[in-house]
Amino acid sequence: MDISQVAKLSGVPASTLRFYEEKGLINSVGRQGIRRVFGAGIIERLALISLGRVAGFSLQEIAGILGSEKKPEIDRGLLLSKANELDKTIQKLVAMRDGLQHAAACSAPSHLECPKFRRLMNLAAAGAIKGEVAKQKIKQ
Repeated sequence: MDISQVAKLSGVPASTLRFYEEKGLINSVGRQGIRRVFGAGIIERLALISLGRVAGFSLQEIAGILGSEKKPEIDRGLLLSKANELDKTIQKLVAMRDGLQHAAACSAPSHLECPKFRRLMNLAAAGAIKGEVAKQKIKQ
């Protein structure tokens, strides 16, 4: 399959395919004139790269996950570590969402007069909003 076919089928631009090849994430199997040609497994490999990108892995981490061209070498520990990192991010975002929803509905005459809003502000200023800790502090 030439590069234009891969780009069309995968939705990944040809420039990105060339970049991925330069980084060692994918390999062409040859050339048809000046066009790169890729093997049958390229679409699945690009799907794995996309999944890794969406999950927040770096290209270097994805390269390690992908392993050889034939079979991915997915490190379950790395997946668990990323899942834990995502959990912390989710907790932080939930705490922020809850604080902002409270501020939007707060009956205090001014947001600066709302104790929960002030606590949220102070936590943010201190860089202390971290997952469950922040959620507990905001609810106080």
